[in-house]
Amino acid sequence: MEKGVKRWLVDTSKWNPTPHDFSLALSVLPQHERSSVTRFLRMEDRKQALVSRLLQYALVHEVLGIPYNEIVIKRTFEGKPYLECSKVGIEFPNFNFNVSHHGDYVAMASEPLCLVGVDVVCCIKPKKETVLEFIENLSPYFSSLEWDNIINAGTSDEILVVFYRYWCLKEAFVKAIGSGLAYGVDKIEFHHTNWTNISVNVDGEPLTEWRFWLFELPKRHWVAVARGHPRFAAESYKRTITRAEFDEEEYHKGLHLPNVAFVTQIIEQLVPVSQVKESLIPVSHGEESLHEQEDT
Repeated sequence: MEKGVKRWLVDTSKWNPTPHDFSLALSVLPQHERSSVTRFLRMEDRKQALVSRLLQYALVHEVLGIPYNEIVIKRTFEGKPYLECSKVGIEFPNFNFNVSHHGDYVAMASEPLCLVGVDVVCCIKPKKETVLEFIENLSPYFSSLEWDNIINAGTSDEILVVFYRYWCLKEAFVKAIGSGLAYGVDKIEFHHTNWTNISVNVDGEPLTEWRFWLFELPKRHWVAVARGHPRFAAESYKRTITRAEFDEEEYHKGLHLPNVAFVTQIIEQLVPVSQVKESLIPVSHGEESLHEQEDT
């Protein structure tokens, strides 16, 4: 099953495509995916939306060997992507993946058996308010223990870093189960030892069938990965996975697979020449930007 554990990362700030290059990359995607990219007005938003989708198709193709034109990726009502395919095979009982983008990075993770959630954050200082004013608006999302750890972290910058680390872990967890923020992140409480040996309590009860990792990236970014039991999946997502129940031994194997390091990809690796369409896809610059949360 180890082949199904992937961690990919793209620094979109290093990709400055010409309109021609952007259209070539866009042409790899199915028509409905292209429109979900070109609806954004800002080029930075378009780049991240495009890279997010290219990562999904490239990873599915590499792991499962499915031709690009046969890959069908859909999303639940809450926005969690899933693969609609019967070619996963018995070696990947529950192949699933998750993607996230913030700041300069787009991150993707996949798992063969466990649920997987990934979240990347950039530690951005608020411009129109102080750090304390900024985090105070989001205090209801944290337990009393987490909040004490945040506000007692030290300087305003250290407070912001701890805030984003907790936020990153919470997002990875709710994205793994496919519930979105409606799940109630205030009920999720993370424990750690210097941000290692990370564990979670929900409603005061420890979830022993989960594992978490938090990695620091360049330029004040962090990425978190959550791996957990399929029985915790939200109902809409549970309907998309092959199996929700496993015996203890089988699940233990999936839970304790090695957590591989993130591998940096470049756009050229995600755009196979054989898939590029001869006709270029026109990229409109007059569409309204829709800044909704996606890729959950």
